[in-house]
Amino acid sequence: MRLIGRVVVISLNLFAAPLVVEAQPSRQVPRIGFLSYGAPTTIASPEREAFRQGLRELGWIEGQTVTIEYRWAEGNPQRLPALARDLIQLKVDVIVTSGTGAIRAAKEATSTIPIVFVVLTDPVSRGLVKGFAHPGGNLTGLASQFDELLSKQPQLMKEALPNLSRIALLSRAEDSPAFVSTAEAAARGLGLAVRALKVAEVGEYENAFRTAQRERAGAILVLPSPIFNARRRVLIELAAKYRLPAIYEFSDYVRDGGLMSYGPNIAEMFRASASYVDRILKGAKPDDLPVQRPAIFELAINLKTAKALGLTISPSVLGRVDLVIE
Repeated sequence: MRLIGRVVVISLNLFAAPLVVEAQPSRQVPRIGFLSYGAPTTIASPEREAFRQGLRELGWIEGQTVTIEYRWAEGNPQRLPALARDLIQLKVDVIVTSGTGAIRAAKEATSTIPIVFVVLTDPVSRGLVKGFAHPGGNLTGLASQFDELLSKQPQLMKEALPNLSRIALLSRAEDSPAFVSTAEAAARGLGLAVRALKVAEVGEYENAFRTAQRERAGAILVLPSPIFNARRRVLIELAAKYRLPAIYEFSDYVRDGGLMSYGPNIAEMFRASASYVDRILKGAKPDDLPVQRPAIFELAINLKTAKALGLTISPSVLGRVDLVIE
């Protein structure tokens, strides 16, 4: 009986041991929310892939050491608030997003989860953060030097097309008047007549190009907008249809057939945003991470498109090009 009793006790201990091991908590894999105006296609992939590359360089491997939850507005800004709330419900550790509308949607959805942004406007004047050195709250990230961008684009178009006398400015209806007026002032300072055109829906884009052509604009400047970027192929096709030389903010436009672009390297900005995520996941607070302002801008020209439009780009501009598509 004693032998049997000992065997029973030992057997119970053997069964109990694994239960203790299984009860020990495992290390939780961090979860990142990625909120985008774009769609899960090639349109959004450069920014997404650049961000993932930045994470890999810092030791964060998607599917292994970190999980990324993607939410795509597919060019429809009305979807952003619901998509942001969805990420909050998933209890992500940090949200990465771009564009004023998406940033506001994320900010309104949470005041506690850190938000890392990439934006081409002034985040301070837009009320997204309190300051560049100390953002305050739960937001930080990268912001383009927008004043230089909006002032330089008309200048480059004028230099590329010396005979240019009239230019159209295409902007989103929700853009700040100050944002548009900066570009208008720069164009008028070059002696150009300016026609400002605002659009709200993609169905209004063609009428804007038609108006620009009818009023004899010699070129069109498409002001920075994540919604425009998500629909860039539509804009490029309309510029070709109405034979309007156009300048945009990102080289992706030029790679897809647009004539010219001047602006920050958006893919590089997304790659750099991974460093913010890395520090936040390691315990840093957004207010301790100053907003960065990339100082490097790139000029891109598609010579094939220039030839199709019957244009000869000024040698002074070609000599400064960072990317040429032939």
